[in-house]
Amino acid sequence: VDCSFSRGVCDWKQDTNDDFDWNPADRDRGDGYYMAVPAFVGHKKDMGRLKLLLTDLKPKSSYCLMFSYRLAGERVGKLRVFLANKKTAPVWEQNKGKDERWRTGKVEIFQGAETTNSIIFESERGKGKTGEIGVDNVVLISGLCPEE
Repeated sequence: VDCSFSRGVCDWKQDTNDDFDWNPADRDRGDGYYMAVPAFVGHKKDMGRLKLLLTDLKPKSSYCLMFSYRLAGERVGKLRVFLANKKTAPVWEQNKGKDERWRTGKVEIFQGAETTNSIIFESERGKGKTGEIGVDNVVLISGLCPEE
């Protein structure tokens, strides 16, 4: 999986049972697109989910999900990552940005006998009226996540 959203949304699908959709947004310097949820969309606690179905992950192996993310604006909300076989708890969560810069998120995915069949990015609307939650450059590589 290697998706920078500059040529569309790759194989990502909008969840039809959520409250709002993620949408492509222009990068400031005109170098492509990313997926975003503006702060003013929906009501407090509403959710938007972007889902990627995974078909070829091998059992008993490890993978690294790496992505760029940005939480811009005061009380903008939360960004979570879920793996479909562990639906109850997010494997990664961030609820505010120190500033408006893009940061890198990493999630180790360890496959047991049951393989993960999807990755879900979930945005939860906060109280804020300005800013946005953004995701870009989603990459899934085999092996452990590289150290900084």
